Amino acid sequence: MILYDVAIIGGGPAGYTAAERASANGLKTILFEKNALGGVCLNEGCIPTKTLLYSAKTLDNIKNSTKYGITVEGQPAFDLGKIIARKQKTVRKLVAGIKQKLAAHDVTVISGEAAIEGEDGERNVLISCNGETITAAKVLLCTGSETVIPPIKGLDESGYWTSKEALDNKEVPESLAIIGGGVIGVEFASFFNSLGSRVTVIEMLPEILGVMDKELSAMLRAEYTKKGIEFHLDTKVVEIRNDQIIIEKDGEQSCVQTAQILLSTGRRPITANLNLDRLDIEMFRNGVKVDEWMKTSHPNVYACGDITGHSLLAHTAVREGEVAINHILDRIDHMNYQAIPGVVYTNPEIAGVGQTEEELTAKGERFSVLKLPMAYSGRFVAENELGNGVCKLIISENKKIIGCHMLGNPASELIVIAGIAIEKSFTVEEFQKIVFPHPTVGEIIHEALFS
Repeated sequence: MILYDVAIIGGGPAGYTAAERASANGLKTILFEKNALGGVCLNEGCIPTKTLLYSAKTLDNIKNSTKYGITVEGQPAFDLGKIIARKQKTVRKLVAGIKQKLAAHDVTVISGEAAIEGEDGERNVLISCNGETITAAKVLLCTGSETVIPPIKGLDESGYWTSKEALDNKEVPESLAIIGGGVIGVEFASFFNSLGSRVTVIEMLPEILGVMDKELSAMLRAEYTKKGIEFHLDTKVVEIRNDQIIIEKDGEQSCVQTAQILLSTGRRPITANLNLDRLDIEMFRNGVKVDEWMKTSHPNVYACGDITGHSLLAHTAVREGEVAINHILDRIDHMNYQAIPGVVYTNPEIAGVGQTEEELTAKGERFSVLKLPMAYSGRFVAENELGNGVCKLIISENKKIIGCHMLGNPASELIVIAGIAIEKSFTVEEFQKIVFPHPTVGEIIHEALFS
């Protein structure tokens, strides 16, 4: 049996990043992937959805071009088949890039489903795949997550979509009901609303977007309500009957008529068929338990990405993979979740990093809020005719920046500025001395510090 320094099960953001880092630092590395390199993020998630959303945003901009003194003859049209084809081309290009990068670093890539077989006398881990077994000194579990399918009566007969089917569909449904108002659900609501579908979002919680800042989430919901999306909050789906969704709120039932259902009720870590019990890997909730170095209860097994159930975000997974490899290389490093940005790529975008008002209030901690409309940025006003948004900074009792939440384009590109401030524990006074270029939308963060 061939001995590898590092074996990685799963070729998503955590897996392919860890493989590249490990091999680049002289570790003999093997990577197993049962589907496609890039994982859900590249093939069925982050990249495909953002490609579609950019097409929708371009369409929105053309529709509103007269606000900027631009006249477009006739009504703007779109070809969903070409939008989907462009998405597929983008995915193929990026998958090819990952393959090329792994090959350049001499990573052995095996296509197939891998499982743990046990360990040898020196606690090296045995992994089987495609009828062969290899031995590895260290193993990273990076198998990702899968869509949660709730036990809704009549769902199986409804012909529902998950995000996977929605990404490949080439016809715009006349009406679309989205069950789940989290990030994925709201992004698809934005996309299909731009293409002309009559969209309804059904969410069990009091507000959309889960752990995002509630004030900004409500503002985004109000913006999309103006665009024609109907929201049902604090609402449970009871049953699906043909083209009707039976919903319940405050004990009263009603129905939503729809041509198509999109299920977006969350994701869960993939641990089945890994044989984790053969190494007595400890679990936490529905994922694998890890420490600050991404180590599991087994001294030679690490877990990174969605399988931990901690933060189901691609950029979190990338950082976790880096931390695990650094620990294997005896480099000082640890995982810090205090400055993980979250982004919703709607139009306008919403993004947040660090603590929210709701979290701090629940913990009884004292804090203050600095807040400015995005219209205080000249660049924002120039590029967002009649649009507005908010930049909100959360300040601790000792005057450190501990949170930032933004509504308005391009929040996804700006939120990392605040993330750096939180990661480095900047005080308000220290960050006030940072010079921002003018005019930029990003200087709104600097201006908010003086509000």
